Amino acid sequence: MDWEIVIGLETHAQLSTVSKIFSGAATQFGAAPNTQACAVDVALPGVLPVLNKGAVERAVRFGLSVGGPEVINCRSVFARKNYFYPDLPKGYQISQYELPIVTGGAISFLTGDGEKTVRLTRAHLEEDAGKSLHEDFHGMSGIDLNRAGTPLLEIVTEPDMRSAEEAVAYAKALHALVRWIGICDGNMQEGSFRCDANVSVRRPGAPLGTRREIKNLNSFRFLQQAIEYEARWQIETLRDGGSIQQATVLFDPDTGETRMMRTKEDAHDYRYFPDPDLLPLVIDPETIEQIKSELPELPAAKRERYRQKFGLPSAFAASLTQSIEVASYFEAAAAEVGSDNAKLAANWILVELAGSLNSAGIDISASPVSSKQLAGLLLRIRDNTISGKMAKGVFDAMWAGEGDADSVIEKRGLKQISDTGELEKIVDGVLAANPKSVEEYRAGKEKAFNALVGQAMKATRGKGNPAQINEILKKKLAG
Repeated sequence: MDWEIVIGLETHAQLSTVSKIFSGAATQFGAAPNTQACAVDVALPGVLPVLNKGAVERAVRFGLSVGGPEVINCRSVFARKNYFYPDLPKGYQISQYELPIVTGGAISFLTGDGEKTVRLTRAHLEEDAGKSLHEDFHGMSGIDLNRAGTPLLEIVTEPDMRSAEEAVAYAKALHALVRWIGICDGNMQEGSFRCDANVSVRRPGAPLGTRREIKNLNSFRFLQQAIEYEARWQIETLRDGGSIQQATVLFDPDTGETRMMRTKEDAHDYRYFPDPDLLPLVIDPETIEQIKSELPELPAAKRERYRQKFGLPSAFAASLTQSIEVASYFEAAAAEVGSDNAKLAANWILVELAGSLNSAGIDISASPVSSKQLAGLLLRIRDNTISGKMAKGVFDAMWAGEGDADSVIEKRGLKQISDTGELEKIVDGVLAANPKSVEEYRAGKEKAFNALVGQAMKATRGKGNPAQINEILKKKLAG
């Protein structure tokens, strides 16, 4: 490989508090412009920020999830990040710089090449800015300060990713985690979860190249496209004898290209200094332990438990823990069918159910087939009431709202024939009617056996138990 791509991500996760990080204004999405911006948010003279305890607790939950108590700084400091922009009323953003609330940690996830671990540099609390609006203003721009002061947790990685695919896999794992632990709703369309990608290229083994930061990527597809384009552009520029200038760039989804927005600032350009209006944030160990006790079982632990308890392959366990909703659905179904049938439940959830959900464009929480209903269908497969092939038709009927599995089976007359005496009579008739196939099978032609099975299934109108028919045929042909 001539060139190596080096990627680090900075992700802004909007914390799921009902009020802002330094004021009591609401954070609800979709309100009319400037109706959720109070005196603190618009920086009227004399106002003072008051830290939101809920935002701190959510940051601690994240730190515990990616590294445990040791990555949480019991003392952290808020700083002023100074820059001028129309949607930043104070002329500075309250953030954390030298002493963030979380330092270190890691996130592991599965890729096509196995498990990958991305180290985290830090996670720090900060406030969001407002939003500049450039449409429908007759050539002017408008400022909406509803987002100003919205609580964010900025999560910064080390430059550990080497492809756009790895970056997307990491972003999806992080997205699943913040939703799993209940600190962010993860709604990318509403800006609750957005990524900045730092991309550079180098010859393998060489020092890190000059990076360019792609800002505000709010979909996994755009993240992949932006990184791929930017890496190609940097490689072509260097091959042509050019140089890369550190810069902030934007991705245009319409053209699939990045374009420079401004030369990239360094930390000293922001003139960080401790915010004199906010005391250092001090968290006592007892609070951390209390928050730890309230955490749900984390995805990595759940994956391991699925492998150990249910004997699921790693890929199955990873897919079932892609979201807490999928994991909850699986566990509810597994509780109904029993541990011995959990693998069957996992397979149906990840194939039949997932396929139907994708086709309908809905989430598992909106599935027309509940976990209890799916379990009822799987139990009818296991007790040989219906075959696996029949079950797919029953599932489609359940999806269409025709009732539970037993109702559909009864209404459509789908009950499988499993009576040995009845099946033996049918098989005897098939053997008598197909002497040539019998002769060919006994002469060593395996295809003749499949033909006899097909005739037997046809005689039962597809209702015969295939396993029993196979067993009876083999017994009679061996006689």
